[in-house]
Amino acid sequence: MVLGGESADGTGVALEGADARMDAALEKLYGGGQGGGSRSGRRSAGLGDSAPTVARWLGDIRAYFPSSVVQVMQKDAIERLNLTRLLLEPEMLEAVEPDVHLVGTLLSLNKVMPDRARESARAVVRAVVAELERRLAQRTRSAVSGALDRASRTLRPRRAADIDWHRTIRANLRNYLPEHGTVVPERLIGHGRRDQAVERDVVLCVDQSGSMAASVVYAGVFGAVLASMRSLRTSLVVFDTAVVDLTAQLHNPVELLFGTQLGGGTDINRALAYCQGLVTRPRDTILVLISDLYEGGVRAEMLQRAAALTGAGVQVIALLALSDEGAPAYDRENAAALAALGVPAFACTPDLFPDLMAAAIQRRDLKEWSERNLG
Repeated sequence: MVLGGESADGTGVALEGADARMDAALEKLYGGGQGGGSRSGRRSAGLGDSAPTVARWLGDIRAYFPSSVVQVMQKDAIERLNLTRLLLEPEMLEAVEPDVHLVGTLLSLNKVMPDRARESARAVVRAVVAELERRLAQRTRSAVSGALDRASRTLRPRRAADIDWHRTIRANLRNYLPEHGTVVPERLIGHGRRDQAVERDVVLCVDQSGSMAASVVYAGVFGAVLASMRSLRTSLVVFDTAVVDLTAQLHNPVELLFGTQLGGGTDINRALAYCQGLVTRPRDTILVLISDLYEGGVRAEMLQRAAALTGAGVQVIALLALSDEGAPAYDRENAAALAALGVPAFACTPDLFPDLMAAAIQRRDLKEWSERNLG
């Protein structure tokens, strides 16, 4: 298959059976050129121009390749062969392998999607959300709950398991007895037993411009998970040139994602202005701005708002991306300006986001955290 499987490959060996069918599926996408595929002469890419044809091809690749490879091929097919229009067909949607990139594409088509394709699209989004929640929810709840426990200190720990031995030893170093090689702990410092009060406010402020599609999907899922925790008060705001508060839909991440509108411009300044109005307890608030920082609004005011938020005690974090897509494109000048104001700016993978939130809750140095965990 690497050589092509045709007489022109020079081996004199023809592919047969499953190998021939796998090669045909690859040829339709990667054969070179545009238009219909052909076995005579030059290999050429093309899946035809109907949903049934594409649906059959999607079924073929799901039969021949593992899920991770299918997701890459689907993404390439949408980009290389301009299949966006066909994604509005139910036959197509029922044949695809659900993944984050496909959900981003469907959300961008939400406003033009016909009713007959909408339920199929929802099924795709529902499947992806369920898989992400299965993979990320428990870890997020565990990391955040543990961080809140550690952030709550008491001088009267009730059980040995509640004692923070590192802090207790540091607090009692003056009581070190060298002849016994031990420290006498006059003061015990422990992890507090938390009640059901809200201990932190979390505001997720998400850029829904077209380049942030995967980040929007992950932010919606994480927002729903965080909103399920009683010790947090979670808000989710999406923006382009307008701002939409989707907090009321955090209980249903599928509907929340369909409430976004991918594409359009970016006004970070307006979004931060809205988020400022949500802050009632600055020193107990974590504001996560998820954006590539390409500002279409008033840059000077955007930076002034960021400075005002951090000056009031809000912990502001700028995530250039929340996805597995690798190094993102972003506005380096704005990232540097925010960093100078005490707002760390870096990209984060979904698997590391729970640890990031734990570090933020404990008010650890997030610049150091990012350098250690993100390289």
